[in-house]
Amino acid sequence: MKSLEEIFEAQGTQRWKVANTTAKERIVKLRSLRKAIVDRQQEFYDAVWADFHKPRTEAWLTEIFPALEEIDYNIAHLPDWMEDKPASWSWMFPLNRSMSHFEPKGRVLIMAPWNYPFLLFISPIAAAIAAGNVIIAKPSHKTPHVAAFLESLIAGVFEQNEVAVVQGAGAEIGDKLLALPFDHVFFTGSPKVGAHVAECAAKVHAGVTLELGGKSPVVILDDVKIADAARKIAWGKCVNAGQTCIAPDYVLCPLNLVQPLADAIADNIKQMYGETEEARKACENFVHVVESHAAERHKALIEDAVAKGAKAVIGGAEYCDSGTRYTPATVLTGVTPDMDIMQSEIFGPILPIVTCDSLEETIAFIQSRPKPLALYIFGKSQRDIKRVLYETTSGSTCVNHCILQIENLSVPFGGVGMSGTGNYHGIYGFKTFSHERNVMHQGAFDPLSCLYPPYYKAGDKGWRAKIQRIAKKILG
Repeated sequence: MKSLEEIFEAQGTQRWKVANTTAKERIVKLRSLRKAIVDRQQEFYDAVWADFHKPRTEAWLTEIFPALEEIDYNIAHLPDWMEDKPASWSWMFPLNRSMSHFEPKGRVLIMAPWNYPFLLFISPIAAAIAAGNVIIAKPSHKTPHVAAFLESLIAGVFEQNEVAVVQGAGAEIGDKLLALPFDHVFFTGSPKVGAHVAECAAKVHAGVTLELGGKSPVVILDDVKIADAARKIAWGKCVNAGQTCIAPDYVLCPLNLVQPLADAIADNIKQMYGETEEARKACENFVHVVESHAAERHKALIEDAVAKGAKAVIGGAEYCDSGTRYTPATVLTGVTPDMDIMQSEIFGPILPIVTCDSLEETIAFIQSRPKPLALYIFGKSQRDIKRVLYETTSGSTCVNHCILQIENLSVPFGGVGMSGTGNYHGIYGFKTFSHERNVMHQGAFDPLSCLYPPYYKAGDKGWRAKIQRIAKKILG
């Protein structure tokens, strides 16, 4: 078995051959990857069920389908993306031609998370392949069955000197990888680890893309349609058991709407996953959390909130089961900013609802906290919707739904501030793994030659001196 250094060096020797592949050659690679995914998708469904009880339909909807969509989008648009883009004419150099030329970054490292272990592994790989890079990719060790499948999948399509998968715990292998002089590092995970990745990447002058997370708020306006909002929020919070970087993390709601909204969300959870707690725990459509430690953490968060005055409308700490890695879908009212559940990203199916007396208070609350990866607004007033948009910032925003903003590949997806650096999807993924090179071709006549030294002096004559006198007047 090759060491990391040997794989890295082997990819270095292959790097320029891969960089100079045509759009047609890269499309062949993407199609081979796509075929392997389609042919072996059942292996993935079995693996992700073993890792955290994710049902086939949800695994297809949230992982296989968007990954294939990303690959197809790259295939359809890659020839155009790779074309040199001519720049505007420059009056100073009228015969020169400038263009933007997209060249591969080179050797890239992709570090994927566990929550969507297939999608968030394959999607950046597809973009890096489209851009003409060689790749070392590390899946999460927290989903070992999926990680083993991904290693086998990639090995069946690519030689290791082009795309290699390495496994291991972050503490064991992550820093070893980050010590290698990659040209670009793409990391998806927590803000804390992301800061460490950025620090390591800076030491080797690697470019970096950080897809992180944070506490994504839901803003409820006074004119909201409770029934519509409740169903969408319930789905957005419970899909993948809330283990989604853009999941609704908490709700900011006017006092008179808190209880109706909480009750409606609870009713929708019952409709989707079962009327009783026992039924929901046994439901094959409800995902479990990735590890027992996560269930224990969720239990502690709920217990702290209830001890400080919150009320569980559905779910509750008593139903958390670390043995089966089960956190119940829980809706909390009476939540205040001092509670532990409001201090960090929940990453579980727990929804705190915080009362805000006015839109001004809601906006001030969001402004006072780190910039979130997503922000959701439910309501009809275009004036209030625009006000929230213009007076807050987030990586992405969706109005009157949750999660769906990630699906459109013609717009970028990424964070801002603590929620991330850089973006990808569609052409933005291609650009993330490319260097946009400024290329100028000198024309037959060089106007600058009139301004070469020796520069104009008083008493000089001739056309060159006249041009320099004019330049001197322009420059003051």
